[in-house]
Amino acid sequence: MKVDPRGQRFTAALTSIVLVAVLITGSWVLLAAQAVVFAIGVFFGLRHHPYGLVFARLVRPRLGPPGELEDEAPPRFAQGVGLAFALVGVAGYSLGISWLGIAATAFALGAAFLNAAFGFCLGCEMFLLIKRVSPKKKNSEEVL
Repeated sequence: MKVDPRGQRFTAALTSIVLVAVLITGSWVLLAAQAVVFAIGVFFGLRHHPYGLVFARLVRPRLGPPGELEDEAPPRFAQGVGLAFALVGVAGYSLGISWLGIAATAFALGAAFLNAAFGFCLGCEMFLLIKRVSPKKKNSEEVL
């Protein structure tokens, strides 16, 4: 599936707002809600992502068509990275290890802000790097 990269930046902006609120309040419940949002994107695809739905219904109709579409796999992987940091943050906050909650939330915020402000998706770049360095599958019909 292909996605509108402007939607990814919109999603990152909303995520940044939520993560700033988490850092201000120290609310593990709010971070857990953000983790659920990440999980929906990872497990059900970006088409079902709550912030993506807001973009698709309210923002995209007011914009012209995108100049290009991008593959869904890298941003979906990035959602998984965000989910991992959010879960570590939830564990930190809920277990009273506030420094862990703050650190994990701050890392997730840094990545989300990079995407929202500059269009640089750190998780997407990680995906592409992992794909580039992973061993290639050989064709089963290929004879050695």
